[in-house]
Amino acid sequence: MPRSNRPRGSRSGGGDDDSDLSRALYGRSRTETKRDGLWNVQPLAAAAAAKYYTCPGCGQEIVPGTAHIVAWRADGLMGESDDIAARRHWHSHCWKIK
Repeated sequence: MPRSNRPRGSRSGGGDDDSDLSRALYGRSRTETKRDGLWNVQPLAAAAAAKYYTCPGCGQEIVPGTAHIVAWRADGLMGESDDIAARRHWHSHCWKIK
């Protein structure tokens, strides 16, 4: 009898495919300390970068398809929702030298 290549159910490991894909595209967020305070930082893969943004570090455009960093305050005074609304997209190099 020929072998079937069809999957036979979920494999062990308990990993969620959607979260794995999301993690691959958007990266893991982390917290970094800079001179001006605490920041939440999330790398954005080139495949997930679909819009034009202006980098606040250099003032240049970040074109679609360019991997970059999304950062927002982790220690803002107005609360987490305002901090997230004020997030900015940075070139990876610009963020490193900030």
